[in-house]
Amino acid sequence: MVDITHKNSTLRKATAEAWIEVSSLATIEAITEGKVPKGNVLEVARTAGLFGVKRTSDLIPDCHPLPVEFTQVNYEFHGLKVRILVEVHTVYKTGVEVEAMTGASIVALTMYDMLKPIDKNVVIASIGLVSKTGGKSQIKKDFSEISVQVVVCSDRINSGEAMDQSGATLVQKLGGLGMKTESLRIIADDSQAIRNEVERAHDGGMQVILFSGGTGVGPRDFTYSTLEDLMDEHLPGMVQYGLQYGQARIPTAMLGRAIAGISRGMLVLGIPGSLGAANDYFHAWFPACLHALDMVKGEGH
Repeated sequence: MVDITHKNSTLRKATAEAWIEVSSLATIEAITEGKVPKGNVLEVARTAGLFGVKRTSDLIPDCHPLPVEFTQVNYEFHGLKVRILVEVHTVYKTGVEVEAMTGASIVALTMYDMLKPIDKNVVIASIGLVSKTGGKSQIKKDFSEISVQVVVCSDRINSGEAMDQSGATLVQKLGGLGMKTESLRIIADDSQAIRNEVERAHDGGMQVILFSGGTGVGPRDFTYSTLEDLMDEHLPGMVQYGLQYGQARIPTAMLGRAIAGISRGMLVLGIPGSLGAANDYFHAWFPACLHALDMVKGEGH
């Protein structure tokens, strides 16, 4: 059984730390007794940290807005050092470690700014992640017993007129999960060739077969209709989520006809053939979709 579930799967938590070092106990006393001329350092910095967490997507280019459910800023005093701890929670599809580290950074910078008039030797010593829970890192990652076949459906790639990118990328990413990846197969976009690959994978004991390409609406796009006929059960939720994930990144994603389902106990997937689609659908579907294999066996309750 491949157990990829975990408790409170939608709750993501992260705690980050930053260390401030001052040059004298007088500075520490000014902080703790609220005697810093610019104001209450701990409270002002705490407020700044809250803003920093919420504005992370405005500051870090690859971070996108997410709903922050909880933020807490705490301080610990260790001699001439102050440890800043920022804990952040969200109920969302991604983790919040960058938000927590951004918050800790802003707290530290605010303290530095408020303390520099009374201590010219204040140092921000370090910033780092203390812990994180939830998200993909909490999913058990032993997929070594799951074998997967990647098949590229493309007349041009099969004939040598074009080079494959998506198939090789998918093999690399799936192998990175620890799955047993078979050698990449490249075929023409032909209905019988697609059926032959499904049969070959089933006879070879594959648990997953993933087709890249042939899911558009052109006269030679046979992957979707062929796989649709081979499915014992469809998984429309996967398709909807994959489409939603891609649509947020490229408007034309809505034209790709991805497909997902079960054929004789094997997870059968078909996605558009672009490199962008390969990346998007991989991140949207894996490794959570592998839970379908347990469901087929009656072990996924």
